[in-house]
Amino acid sequence: MKDAWPDEARKWQRIEAVAREVLFAFGFGEIKTPVLEKTELFARSIGEATDIVEKEMYTFADRSGDSLTMRPEATAGLVRAFIESKTYAQPGPHKLFLIGPMFRHERPQKGRLRQFHQIDVEVLGDDGPQSDAELMVMLAHLLERLGLSGVQIKLNSLGCPACRPAYRMALLGFLDSRRGKLCDDCRRRLDTNPLRVLDCKVEACQEAVEGAPAMAEHLCQACQDHFNMVKQLIGGAGVDYQLDERLVRGLDYYTRTTFEAVAGDLGAQNAVAGGGRYDGLIEMLGGPAQGAIGFAFGLERLALLLPDEKDPPAPALYIAAMGEEARAWAFTTAAELRRLGLWVELTPEDKSLKAQLRRANKMNAAKVLIVGPEELKAGKAPLKDMATGEQNELALDQVVPVMAPAQ
Repeated sequence: MKDAWPDEARKWQRIEAVAREVLFAFGFGEIKTPVLEKTELFARSIGEATDIVEKEMYTFADRSGDSLTMRPEATAGLVRAFIESKTYAQPGPHKLFLIGPMFRHERPQKGRLRQFHQIDVEVLGDDGPQSDAELMVMLAHLLERLGLSGVQIKLNSLGCPACRPAYRMALLGFLDSRRGKLCDDCRRRLDTNPLRVLDCKVEACQEAVEGAPAMAEHLCQACQDHFNMVKQLIGGAGVDYQLDERLVRGLDYYTRTTFEAVAGDLGAQNAVAGGGRYDGLIEMLGGPAQGAIGFAFGLERLALLLPDEKDPPAPALYIAAMGEEARAWAFTTAAELRRLGLWVELTPEDKSLKAQLRRANKMNAAKVLIVGPEELKAGKAPLKDMATGEQNELALDQVVPVMAPAQ
């Protein structure tokens, strides 16, 4: 877990601002759910045999003896809220997004922390391919708006309960003959979640799964038709994608369409965003049989890809005040301008003019107003433009009207 200082936090703010603007344009509304949920929610939805439930969740008993977990992902809690509120009874689809922290006790890597922050995007109450395509088109648009280049959409279908069992048997037969070449985690996954072996980043495992059966060869007709329409829609919208037969998701609730946005300069863990369809989850958690699809992306990982600001925020005005009376005037004037939305700085202590100008220059202030006993008596003070060095006299009673931002 780490602190995000203002330089990094500003990148997050930029990501959130662009995301909200894009999401609102696509008809999404923001939801807030609790950080703490009952442990049972994640065990049921994510899957008992997943790495998250087995090894990564922050789980504890509260004073009542209830087992609570700090959310490792957002979808389960959002679906729980969807069911409890009976929103499913209203005409859909229901488009929602959530921004907040998630928690997983895993080995930290570049862009991956134990407390991390995500923007989670969900479409609930729809099982058609148009929602799949709309999310991928929106994700590509959002990343483009953030100025990212070299990001690619990877796409696969995981089938459905009708066609996945046959694929699972074919995959198990293939992997069992290569058991000795797999890492310890993947040998365990053979008995619990064999699809995850395809996604292992260990080099020996990647070599071992070369030539493994592809899910695309085992899709039922309904899943094949769904997948073909998704590809047709996103291709028609101009989104570049690459089919990836090894692309699976780490959670048990995913079905049919699954996708990732990947970036080339994040190392082995290069996924910027990922998601997919989970048509059975709402029913699994006690709601009606309704389809759903979503994706999430991490603020920390995206922030690593964004360039540093060329022109970081700086004060519009620095008031260099000398003497107690001048500092009192500066405090009152700064308060008026700040109420109007202007960033104004002043030194809280009685410092020399040289020291105050040095601080104003270090903060990259746009203008400096110099006020002392003589300026107060004369009713005017020099206003210096720090970029050009130009200096003009300004009446003190005109400081607020002149400096106030345009409404």
